[in-house]
Amino acid sequence: MQLNLFAEDNRLEKLTKLGDSLLKLNVVNWESFRPALEKVFNKERKSNAGRHAFDVVMMFKILVLQRLFNLSDDQTEYQINDRMSFMRFLGLSLGDRVPDAKTIWLYRENLAKAGVIEQLFIDYCKELERNGIITHTGTIIDATFVDAPRQRNTREENKTIKSGEVPEEWKEETPKAKHKLAQKDTDARWTKKNNETHFGYKNHAKVDADSKIITDYSVTDASVHDSQRFTGFFTEKDKVAYADSAYVGQELPEHIEAQICEKGYRNHPLTEEQKQNNRRKSKIRCRIEHVFGFMTGSMHGITVRTIGIERAAFNIGLTNLIYNMCRYSTIKRNAQCIG
Repeated sequence: MQLNLFAEDNRLEKLTKLGDSLLKLNVVNWESFRPALEKVFNKERKSNAGRHAFDVVMMFKILVLQRLFNLSDDQTEYQINDRMSFMRFLGLSLGDRVPDAKTIWLYRENLAKAGVIEQLFIDYCKELERNGIITHTGTIIDATFVDAPRQRNTREENKTIKSGEVPEEWKEETPKAKHKLAQKDTDARWTKKNNETHFGYKNHAKVDADSKIITDYSVTDASVHDSQRFTGFFTEKDKVAYADSAYVGQELPEHIEAQICEKGYRNHPLTEEQKQNNRRKSKIRCRIEHVFGFMTGSMHGITVRTIGIERAAFNIGLTNLIYNMCRYSTIKRNAQCIG
């Protein structure tokens, strides 16, 4: 069999014609993330011996792939080696070295500990604002559950965790106790809504009504009520606030018009006028459901595989950032079609 020197290029060309979805993310200015990422990993090399570290932007793009397809570290390593579309997205060729699962894990851990995801999210939102994508004419607030691996604890252990403490038997200086504690998420909480039980965290999101871009977010455990992260989201740029009935009674800054759905009570049902007003408000408010729907469907679920709120906050922040990237690519394509 004769070697074709252009085999790789031909295969990539074929992938493009078939519709490589990752090409849509070419609208993202990936180099804009480099300064913040290099602050975390900028360590002087003592010598030129040994392998050089992987490029920080390429490693960040690996995390984007991992979250976009909801892959484990081992699966991420395998899929990069297996899929040419992944390699092209990362700027790798068949002869290049691919980071292994442990390297991917360590890179993500360092970013999570550095708390850099919030800055990356803010910087990207500022870029979208400069490009006129975010308008602030309307602001939608809502929250969604982010399920974590469920814990099988006793009632007494759950009671201790809920009070902010760690069960004494988990603190013992034994290998078994240390291993058990490492697998226990003492930050996540149980809660129930509409007869559904959830364990984990919440992603409280603020969304621009026009563009459906997430402009701010907050991460809490699942037991925190949606309304607890409402007022703090608003700034002088916001004009109108849309939210469902869970936010009734929350105060807003004087310059913001409240368009919050009303709810009926026992012996005090909604009037026809109130129902009509709710339908009008919901036509805009429901746009935030499209955001969470994209995460559930196109991003293969809103969950975390990790332990602790620090890692959960990183993963949720990354999810919100990647959603914004995907949404921006859709807006750009729609604008080109109209143009």
